[in-house]
Amino acid sequence: MFLNVLQPPSISLFSSTGSDPLQIWSVNIDITASSGSSVIQLLRDSDTGTYMYGTSNNSRPPHERDSITASLIAPPALVELGGADASSRNTAIDNEELGHNTIHRDRGYELDQTVLHIQSPKLPTTYIQCPPGSFTPGTGRTPPLGLKHPWIHLQVRNLGREWSFEVGIVDSAGRTGVLRMSTFQKHPKLKLNQTGENSFPLLHLPLSFPSRSSRPLTAWTTINLHLPNFVPYFSHSNLLQEPDGQGNPSGHSTSSPSVSQSWERAGHPGTAIPAGAYSHIAFIRVYATCRLRRIWLDGSGPDQTFPSEFDLFSAD
Repeated sequence: MFLNVLQPPSISLFSSTGSDPLQIWSVNIDITASSGSSVIQLLRDSDTGTYMYGTSNNSRPPHERDSITASLIAPPALVELGGADASSRNTAIDNEELGHNTIHRDRGYELDQTVLHIQSPKLPTTYIQCPPGSFTPGTGRTPPLGLKHPWIHLQVRNLGREWSFEVGIVDSAGRTGVLRMSTFQKHPKLKLNQTGENSFPLLHLPLSFPSRSSRPLTAWTTINLHLPNFVPYFSHSNLLQEPDGQGNPSGHSTSSPSVSQSWERAGHPGTAIPAGAYSHIAFIRVYATCRLRRIWLDGSGPDQTFPSEFDLFSAD
């Protein structure tokens, strides 16, 4: 997609406040889910409760779909996510009337901006992906994203539900692996015997939002990943998951087969394990459930000075 074009030092792939935020993204929602429960929709960050959005026909972009009523997942109180309470921030507390009871829900600082809300009862079936299409090894059905920047950044809101995202990483020899980060994953795992559309080697790593000890003032955070750091882990045989799903309990790589041997036995002659230097990104996929503000790539990491439009502006 961008592999053979001149690339700027930084590039924004998604901005929820842009004129057409999903122009180069495909949108997939769960058409088997109950009406209004699988949602990918642009809205104000302060929006909760019910919401009018597009129909579940995922062959059309959200703004062209028929309107239906969706029940949005309510963002949890910030203290439930380990954040500081309202007294330390001087923020207003929302009152939700339920019969004779009043529930005080302090959600922390929220954005005074439009964001992308992604939710579903089934995480794997609801996501956005750039570029659109299939990435089955050896088919060449979809050109890779082709961006060579080593850093990826995601501005995301923790909704207190399971969440995951994937980055397809290509090494200097053209070998592709998938880096998956998930809030529900407890230990690093390397899976070679993948089936389905994206049957690349999969490196599945735990992902955590800011800890309770840090007492964040908002549920929004920026995730920064240096992609070249992850390429060597596709060759770590001590991360291999055994067929019974138990892995290697001893943790010693000497008792596991080599990565290349396991891959050959799995019957993937057309695809090899990434092992060389980092080259570029094949695709990015963001699953439910979260709110998304921006995704961008650059070459210098989080310590550099970003344009002011990359800042998160509070509604308070």
